[in-house]
Amino acid sequence: MQQINSTALGKEPIWKLLIKQAAPASVGILVMSLNILVDTIFVGNWIGSIAIAAINVVLPVSFFIAALGMAIGIGGSSIISRALGAGKGEKALKTFGNQISLTLILTILLVTTGLVYIDSIIPAFGGKGDIFEHAKIYYTIVLYGVPFLALCMMGNNVIRAEGKPKFSMIAMIIPSVGNLLLDYIFINVMDMGMEGAAWATTISYMCCFSYVLWFFLSKNSELKIGLHHFAFDLSVLREISSLGFVTLARQAVVSITYLLMNNILFELGGEDSVTVYAIIGRMLMFALFPVLGVTQGFLPIAGYNYGAREWERVRKSINTAILYACGLGLVVFAGIMFFSEDIVRVFTDNPIIIAETPTAMRWVFAATPIIALQLIGSAYFQAIGKAVPAFLLTLSRQGFFFIPLVLILPKYYGEIGVWLAFPVADILSTIVTGYFLNREIRLKLKAQPVQ
Repeated sequence: MQQINSTALGKEPIWKLLIKQAAPASVGILVMSLNILVDTIFVGNWIGSIAIAAINVVLPVSFFIAALGMAIGIGGSSIISRALGAGKGEKALKTFGNQISLTLILTILLVTTGLVYIDSIIPAFGGKGDIFEHAKIYYTIVLYGVPFLALCMMGNNVIRAEGKPKFSMIAMIIPSVGNLLLDYIFINVMDMGMEGAAWATTISYMCCFSYVLWFFLSKNSELKIGLHHFAFDLSVLREISSLGFVTLARQAVVSITYLLMNNILFELGGEDSVTVYAIIGRMLMFALFPVLGVTQGFLPIAGYNYGAREWERVRKSINTAILYACGLGLVVFAGIMFFSEDIVRVFTDNPIIIAETPTAMRWVFAATPIIALQLIGSAYFQAIGKAVPAFLLTLSRQGFFFIPLVLILPKYYGEIGVWLAFPVADILSTIVTGYFLNREIRLKLKAQPVQ
């Protein structure tokens, strides 16, 4: 594997850099998405439907702790990219050390709390009746592995900030592939039931952590920290927290969205409507992976060149990323428009679901070709360390537009109003993001590069 120094982010052609960064990120996102689907199929077939319910009870807890690691990773990586671009190596090292310390302290605190109050937390998340014991088994074992997952999520973003996307991709693939293989061994071969499912997940997290640790200890990483870098620096912590909060807020809004959608659709159309949304939700996760990959690949390029005050390269990275992501979005749009019914048949043979889902799916993906501008625009402000606009633009689609729309439109248009809320929110948030991004480019990036 070719070793790429972070200085390549400031020298290589933007189009070439973006492909190098985006392709591995896209593959990693795709593999992780497939893992969620296949893992659910394995557990449901080999243990039973109650196992799926038990895992769903535990997922919000484990995902929140993992999201914390991701938030610290993304927040710190923005600082690291800009510090490396500006030649401030010591600040990059201090930031990385603080990321590790912060992730360890917060995750261990949360895991300890989670274990102490286990008998209260599981029922609160729906683990009642026959589900409780299965959920408790899974919860206890997986919770021990979650700090490793949080460290992996944090470290993976730092690897990408160094300009090493292939290593980042491998780090994302390891827990996904490892979990599926261990599921087969522990559940199907050794008949360990819920304990097997839990240990498969936990060991896969540990394997990923081992790989990430190896990367930073090897010559592949430029970030060689000492013990003094682990000591907290309040200014660094504030910057990590302000930028990382954007990611945490996004996760919170996504959870609220799912909660609202499930309740509204159940009232309008019962279980069938909820199933329609479940299928569309899966497609949103899978179909948009190349667009999300471009967004992930864009972050370190924009952050590094912004830190180096190479305004022309920053402008070019924005334009190129939007062009690539819009093109991929157009391909996704075409696929959904022409093959929506075929896609639905992969999930179910229920005639009602097959009849209702294609139309709903087409509405949900109607604005896909333009969402790249919204994603790249909000990602840009996060990459350059502007937490407030990053926070507001990230939440604009779901928080400011979609949630109010999904509460209002169904009152006038019924179930179709739910699906209309998606493209309307996409269009409005894209217009707002486009305005602020264009304003930033005109006011900040019009200056000539500093030599």
